[in-house]
Amino acid sequence: MGYATSLIYSAPAADAALALRHGPPEAVRASLLDARERTLALTHDVIEALGPEARVPYALEVNPPLWELGHLAWFQEWWIARNPERGLGTAAVPAARRTASELPESDAWYDSSRVPHAHRWELPLPGFAGTVDYLTYTLRRTLELLDQLPEDAGDDALYFFRLATLHEQMHAEAAVYMAHGLGIPVRERGAPATAAASATVQVRAQRFEVGAAPGGFAFDNELPPRSLDLGAFEIDAEPVTWAAFLPFVEAGGYEQAQWWTPEGSAWLQGQRQRGPAGIRSTGSGWEQLRHRQWLPLVPQQVVMHVSAHEADAWCRWAGRRLPTEAEWECAACTRPGFRWGQVWEWTASAFEPYPGFAPHPYRDYSQPWFGSRRVLRGASPATAPALAHARYRNFFEPHRRDIFAGLRSVAVP
Repeated sequence: MGYATSLIYSAPAADAALALRHGPPEAVRASLLDARERTLALTHDVIEALGPEARVPYALEVNPPLWELGHLAWFQEWWIARNPERGLGTAAVPAARRTASELPESDAWYDSSRVPHAHRWELPLPGFAGTVDYLTYTLRRTLELLDQLPEDAGDDALYFFRLATLHEQMHAEAAVYMAHGLGIPVRERGAPATAAASATVQVRAQRFEVGAAPGGFAFDNELPPRSLDLGAFEIDAEPVTWAAFLPFVEAGGYEQAQWWTPEGSAWLQGQRQRGPAGIRSTGSGWEQLRHRQWLPLVPQQVVMHVSAHEADAWCRWAGRRLPTEAEWECAACTRPGFRWGQVWEWTASAFEPYPGFAPHPYRDYSQPWFGSRRVLRGASPATAPALAHARYRNFFEPHRRDIFAGLRSVAVP
């Protein structure tokens, strides 16, 4: 599957995203099967570590593993097998009356729009075997319906099949984060990538079209495309490495208020109150608290597991800044020397709708999170190739450290 090593998306790895977003039913089928193979492999590792009940402590950042599996099956069934308007694509009415589920209680258990996060730990869910049966059934129905489409099926007919595939891969990446955070051994180790010595890319001033072009699949928050006038800028060719970041730590950057925004200072104070800092000196080197253990930092590896606040502070200390998401996208799409895919990269941009935004049928994907999240661009060692796309907007709360997130910077004139 290739998720445990860094994927640098210049080509051919990016072909997987293009194949899913623009390919025929055969390509979508292959992506669906790849996503399910990955889901089951991760599930096997979690069950091996935790037992068939797969119980994990309550946390806002994770879901109970058995609930996650059932949710994947429900999502696929809700939007495809049970959806009478699946052939309409983005024009489908979200609340169209559904046919009955194979699992009678599925709507009450797995609808993330209606089941509060905390309540998911208390539900009388099926056991592991029953949940896998539901997964198997829904995938079989999905493939049957996909195989009924003509080879030249259009984007509307394929929309929900593509959405379900990418949705499953997002949850697989979240499962890797959960496993690492809880110290559960999984085959996807998510080892940090290395980067070459510091180099930059010059991007000329230009009028650049941000967002997904018409045709194929796009998430609603990538639409509609629009043209922006961007000034010239100089951006790192690769994400920042620990060799560049650790001098900030050594210089006392975490104790010097001038590098931190008010929000960053508040976050930092909360971190000090909750427990040990994320980075410490051993006398002969540096370690980071990851996966519930202190692990040595390798200077040549890209920075990972830092919050947006830390990324902002390092940039101020270094006399640089985070790129806007438009700058990042422009560099990724126009400059061959711009290498990405080693880590998710914090940008300076808040997650907001593009002008003219219209929500797609899966209403909870983007709209509820506008204004409360920060945009990340790129991909990480746990990102499926089918999900990694230069126009893709990832988004998380800026305090999150558990995700595979780092940064790159832009020169300040």
